[in-house]
Amino acid sequence: MKIHKNRVQWLALMGVVGTVFYFLHVILGEINYPGYNPLAQAVSDLTAATAPSREIASACSTIYAFFTVTACTLLCVFYQGRVNRVFRRGIYLFAVMEWTSAVGYTLFSLSGSGYAGTFQDVMHMVVTALVVLLSIASMVSIAIGCFKSRVHKRFGTFTVAVLGIMALGSIATGVVPVRYFGVAERLSVYSVVVYGAALSLFTFRYPI
Repeated sequence: MKIHKNRVQWLALMGVVGTVFYFLHVILGEINYPGYNPLAQAVSDLTAATAPSREIASACSTIYAFFTVTACTLLCVFYQGRVNRVFRRGIYLFAVMEWTSAVGYTLFSLSGSGYAGTFQDVMHMVVTALVVLLSIASMVSIAIGCFKSRVHKRFGTFTVAVLGIMALGSIATGVVPVRYFGVAERLSVYSVVVYGAALSLFTFRYPI
């Protein structure tokens, strides 16, 4: 039984690998998108239907989704009977968020740069809203679960910090000038992506 747990912990590191591919999709996407402005444009523009970077950015994004979804599913298995119920609920919600993100953004990429108001774009915004709400709910639950535990309070503090950065980015997207929209959006998006990797590392280091 102990060997099985160790294997799950090793496999959970797929979340870290997935994060590497996420940032590869951003870097390679920007390189292959002439005129792309990361200060003003959203990350989603890189995989939009008309984006010149769509092919390479989507390939890396798909790999990211596979590794991340697999890792989060393994976390649900690993934490059965561990920490506490509130923490586990947060893990389940985070996994649902990753599945929603992977399936939703694959089916409903933007039709073009920005928001053109097509059905595809509307559904993309719906997926985004669900991802944000699930991210908030999962991190709140994980943080509470950590603070209820005697030995995981440090990760709870880290979770609150990440949640704060994500909330700041989400609020800023509707406040900052359009020329800085990309910066605000990245605060929100990157915080969730990095948190997924941190959760995988936390699981890998979890004492068994």
